[in-house]
Amino acid sequence: MALDVQPEQIANEHFDLVVIGSGFGSAFFLHEFLKRRKARVLVLEWGRHNTHEWQLNQNANTDIDDESTYKTDNADKPWNYTIGLGGGTNCWFAQTPRFHPNDFRLKSTYGVGNDWPISYDELEPFYCDAEEVMSISGDPDMARMLPRSRPFPQPPHRMSTPDRMMKAAQPEQHFVMPTARARVATAQRGSCCANLRCWLCPADAKFTANNGLMHVFQHPDVSVCLGAEVRRLDHSGGSVRSVAFVRNGKDYSVSGDLVILGANAIQSPAIMLRSGLGGEFVGLGLHESYGWNYEVYLDGVDNFDGSTITTGLNFGLYDGPHRAEHAAALVYFENRWQHGMRADKGRLRQVLPLVIVTENLLDPENRVILDKDENAFVSFKGASDYATKGMAKALERLPSLLKPLPVEQIFDRGIRPTESHVQGTLRMGTGPADSVVDRDMIHHQLRNLVVVGTSTYPSCSCANPSLTAAALSLRAATLLA
Repeated sequence: MALDVQPEQIANEHFDLVVIGSGFGSAFFLHEFLKRRKARVLVLEWGRHNTHEWQLNQNANTDIDDESTYKTDNADKPWNYTIGLGGGTNCWFAQTPRFHPNDFRLKSTYGVGNDWPISYDELEPFYCDAEEVMSISGDPDMARMLPRSRPFPQPPHRMSTPDRMMKAAQPEQHFVMPTARARVATAQRGSCCANLRCWLCPADAKFTANNGLMHVFQHPDVSVCLGAEVRRLDHSGGSVRSVAFVRNGKDYSVSGDLVILGANAIQSPAIMLRSGLGGEFVGLGLHESYGWNYEVYLDGVDNFDGSTITTGLNFGLYDGPHRAEHAAALVYFENRWQHGMRADKGRLRQVLPLVIVTENLLDPENRVILDKDENAFVSFKGASDYATKGMAKALERLPSLLKPLPVEQIFDRGIRPTESHVQGTLRMGTGPADSVVDRDMIHHQLRNLVVVGTSTYPSCSCANPSLTAAALSLRAATLLA
């Protein structure tokens, strides 16, 4: 093991695996691959290793500003990601719902968007494996909506009073939020203290690379080169021959039998474009789900007695024939004051913040290209009409959904500028005519190039995408190893 190997030590060396990036896609791939097969591995990570202690002391997840790593023609739209060892595991809120079975067959079921080349049933065992790795806390009743072959590793978090009222009235569609925020302390993690700072958990209850995946980067067969910005993949004869990267202004190159590309959905396509690997779909379809904040005043019912930041997840506006016309919607019940305190005397807690998230459609006009310096440039025109219409319909149906609660008034608290889930741009599919990689996440032409992470998503679920990224990587590594 060599954490932070110097580039001069590995320049022009050959490895069994060269892994680009160290977030969910790359780390979970390596976690599974190294269990099954001995291999000499090099991880190239643009950022540094920021320990949990460093993050708490600096009140930051990384020392690299993500907005400095790309340019855009839409300054109002942020694209959030973390550059550093562990990638998004450092900054995520650890919300881990699975995708709905019909998310994988949107086109064939409802005639819109794209189908995935794999099904929910094929991915289900790997969902279970990913949940085991992260010790996911979840509601057993979710099997009614999202079939599962194994129980959640940890018991569910405590619902709030509004959640319990919704659950009693809608048991088949209202559930405790599944999460990688520990309900019960583990050997590496404390239990969630509900202090509402999940982007940087002071109790270290949230699963991260630092408390759950360091065995990957500290493996005796793995070397990690930090501060290494990968610029291109040199390829010929249907395979990647070498990987070129820059550190401290100097150029280096390494070669590998297998290359794992897991930068993120902005930087991964930029690497491919710089490498002359454009293709019809490379960089196209950049997306994330579409979110809106609402606040509900309640009559005589207190909130904020749940045991974590987001307590409930309601699927009442999710699946059904309406998806042929407008987007599915997922309703998140929040256990935090997002919009200030209610001013009415004695009614401070009679408030329910909600987040509604709708799925989006991939649009080729939302894309990653290169600027004049061959760095990532995001061209983004906005969310799809499908997503915005879904949000409007969700608001129409919200009073009916909330009938189990004594609702006084619903307030529109405005659009959420980002869901912090950068997706698409290197989608998976059945062949070069519809995608960049196949059902096993292998590039259609370069058969020793595996693309991991959310850049491979051919459609946009309402649900948080990180668990699915982990499960896909576990599956890919199992097949390849």
